[in-house]
Amino acid sequence: MSTEVGSLQLASSRALSYAVTSPLSGGQHPFVLLASPLCTTLAIWDPVVPRLTDLGFHVLRYDPPGHGSSGVPSDLSSTTFDTIAQDVRDLLTHLNIQKVHTWIGDSLGAATAITFAAKYPGVVERLIPCCTISSSPINAGAADTFTPRVTAARKAGNMDATIEETLGRWFGRDWLDSHPDEAERMRKLMHDTSIDGFETCCAALRSETFDIRPLAADAGRHVDSALLLVGEKDAGLIQVMEELRQGIEAGLKSKKGEMASVDLKVVRNGGHVPFIDGFESFMEHVTPFLK
Repeated sequence: MSTEVGSLQLASSRALSYAVTSPLSGGQHPFVLLASPLCTTLAIWDPVVPRLTDLGFHVLRYDPPGHGSSGVPSDLSSTTFDTIAQDVRDLLTHLNIQKVHTWIGDSLGAATAITFAAKYPGVVERLIPCCTISSSPINAGAADTFTPRVTAARKAGNMDATIEETLGRWFGRDWLDSHPDEAERMRKLMHDTSIDGFETCCAALRSETFDIRPLAADAGRHVDSALLLVGEKDAGLIQVMEELRQGIEAGLKSKKGEMASVDLKVVRNGGHVPFIDGFESFMEHVTPFLK
């Protein structure tokens, strides 16, 4: 496989960093798009990419605002899931990609996937959202957990404590201690998120505009099929993901008839980023769906 790394200057003059990895074999190959969780870069998908190119796919990855080499808006509070989705639409136009065979997104990337599919009909053929909340705390009637985390990072002047807290919450200390190499890889790539990037993407997550529950049916109407995944150690999101599954399935049925269905699968050993700690189970679910 070969990887081309690039940067697109958006209309706002922000940079959007991306990578396209292609199979070594020639000919036409469909695209799989991978979208990352908060506080990580496109490098988080490195273990998954070779499996996808082996299946004959081009793989497109991008960094959200302030992550990796992507820039941030001048107004950090202006980032929403609509603006992130627009960034991806501009990237696809820039690369002359008319169709995305499958969008696989985790957490922040999953919420972006559903937003995109609802907003841009006929671009994404298959959808795999993983481990996402469905709305901001204010829309869920819950306490805002994002503002205190941003405030703490600002006060510290670095992302160190935020990264360690996130790693512990995602993977658990036992997994981190028993997988030191992968834990260190995660830690290093997460340090490529700036405080500004963390704040601006947290602004999207805590925005009053963030609620993908009413978008799920439109996303279902605009794709050909969908599969939802949740890590077995991310039990708090199973009910949320089931609600999204039902919404996407309702949209898909309105398009394809009552026989249409959408599955929600549990990734063995997986947490909030199940393609890392539940890698083999994750691929067991994804591979047949892609085929």
